[in-house]
Formats: sequence, structure tokens, C-alpha cells
Amino acid sequence: MDRRELIDFCLTLPDVYEDYPFHDDNWTVIRCRKNKKIFVWIFEREGNIWVNVKADRQWRDFWRSAFEAIVPAYHLNKEHWNSLIMDGSIPEDTVRQLIMESYDLVR
Repeated sequence: MDRRELIDFCLTLPDVYEDYPFHDDNWTVIRCRKNKKIFVWIFEREGNIWVNVKADRQWRDFWRSAFEAIVPAYHLNKEHWNSLIMDGSIPEDTVRQLIMESYDLVR
């Protein structure tokens, strides 16, 4: 999935919106409209698109061990967030699932 596909998928979830809080096109966040909390960070780093998602503590380490491209979150609390490195090694269904789980945790 590329950046636009990720953003478009996120925008299919109810009551969310796209935001650029740093006035930098590299950093896209998707927020819940009601509480304005971010559930997805999308940015380019080291030649790949990265997606930060909030992770349930019970599953956080499982996902990190299941895929090399899922690591403790870049630039966020590593206890609560994972980074998905979009290098093609994480199935799209898994990416969508983790985005939806992050949405559920934040809303």
C-alpha cells in the first residue's frame, strides 16, 4: 500500500479526518473527529512509508515478533505504539486490521 491508499483506507472509517499538524507534507495523521485523537501517523523514513498505529498491550509484542517490519514506534511511546514499515512484507489485510484496531483503541 502506498501513502494515498493508506490515507484513503483510513478515511473509510466513521468520523475521521486527515490532518497535517506540523505543516509538513511528510507527516500525515488521521484523527477521530469527536475527540481529535490521532490513531494513525503516516510518514516517509529511510526510503519507506511508515505507519504508526496504537497497539493493545496484549498484542503489541506478538505483532513485533510476527513481522520484522513491525517495530517499536518511531517518535512515539514504544509501550503503546508500533511502526509498520511498508516494505511489502506485511500483508495488506494485516495492515488494515492493525489500523482498525488502533482506531478502536483511540475512539
